[in-house]
Amino acid sequence: MANHAHESTRSESSRFLTGGTSPGWGSIAMQSVVWLALVALAVAGRLWQPSWDGEPLWHATPLAAVALAAGFLFANPFVAASTPLAALAISNVALPEYGSLGVAAVVYAATAWPVLLGTSGMLGRERPRWLAVVGGSLATSLVFFFSTNLAHWAFMADYPRTVSGLGECFLAALPFYRWMPLGDAVWTLATFGMIVAARIGAEAAATRRLRPQAISTRPLD
Repeated sequence: MANHAHESTRSESSRFLTGGTSPGWGSIAMQSVVWLALVALAVAGRLWQPSWDGEPLWHATPLAAVALAAGFLFANPFVAASTPLAALAISNVALPEYGSLGVAAVVYAATAWPVLLGTSGMLGRERPRWLAVVGGSLATSLVFFFSTNLAHWAFMADYPRTVSGLGECFLAALPFYRWMPLGDAVWTLATFGMIVAARIGAEAAATRRLRPQAISTRPLD
């Protein structure tokens, strides 16, 4: 009985924290809350521009962390991808336009693809695989840097469409990439740390609910 109760507790508490599916209003409500929390985190973190010693920490945002976390938490890849895409679209209202539909398409694609690392199980199922999580954040930074700057060179008129022009484009973008890998890694570790802490708390709460009440053996008067 104890083992069955323990497995029931794990199933109940991890259902929404590891991307499991469960029918009923409760699961939809919980997943909606998690989705909204991740979107709010990404929007607030993207609009907030941190600085260090007076220098802006460009691209040190939680957007990549939220994409990875959404892939880890939501079994449906479309629901997972909608999380960073919604955050990107909402925050873009207060930010400058991309200047090109081609650049915009690449930015959105580079923002959404990390969810596949989570939905495929590469980041872990029941628990995060921390090395894979960190590796995923670094891969996200690299893909975003190369794809978006290649798109800028291809679709914008700022640089000549030559090999030297492509080199100039990437060289000019390096200062904006300087803090991106560190920011992605820190935000990703913090976000997954919160997920693990929430799951531990949910398991503890479920265990307390399932624990049988003590029965008094005192004789009745």
